[in-house]
Amino acid sequence: MELDFKKMPDGLIPAVVQDAATGQVLMLGYVNEEAWEKTRTESRVTFYSRSKSRLWTKGETSGNFLQVVSLHPDCDNDAVLIRAIPDGPTCHRGTTSCFEQPEQRALPTPPVGFLAELERLVQRRYTHPEEDPKSYTASLFRKGMPKIAQKVGEEAVETVIDAVAGNRAGLPGEAADLLYHLLVLLTAAGLTLEEVVAVLRQRHSTISAGTRRPE
Repeated sequence: MELDFKKMPDGLIPAVVQDAATGQVLMLGYVNEEAWEKTRTESRVTFYSRSKSRLWTKGETSGNFLQVVSLHPDCDNDAVLIRAIPDGPTCHRGTTSCFEQPEQRALPTPPVGFLAELERLVQRRYTHPEEDPKSYTASLFRKGMPKIAQKVGEEAVETVIDAVAGNRAGLPGEAADLLYHLLVLLTAAGLTLEEVVAVLRQRHSTISAGTRRPE
């Protein structure tokens, strides 16, 4: 996995950072050979700052590091996509992405991406309940798995009732409640959406392989 720094007159290659969970584009920076090597070695995104003329690890001042998940050079090896998990807001203005304005609503993410955002918040309430002790999510975690599982069962039943009754107006709300409480349950059980999706992917690949026609 090498980049062709000689292609660039200044030896700097553009690096696009994408949230590995939500798919949202977080920022654009530049890497030279030293920054690239540091990023790969430490699994934290490091850029070369053109304004400061030095290496710059994102989060070195704010603590909002970008933890590398995977690195993807383009077909010409003169640009790179970095999939990462942010430890906090990526932009120095406090927004999730550098491509959104503070006075505007956050950039919309695909449905699955939003579920990943919600899961991240739920996990935050689990690990740091003191940040918002009055939070409903934090209160569920304090009550423990029996209560959380009970809520999942209740929401599942209400979802089924609306579906069978053909209540299209009420069904999205009940399904939303079910998805949310399921995320809480998974977090309390020490599981993630990624693990659930991995099972779905495996099943899908098995079904696809079974129905694929011979060449």
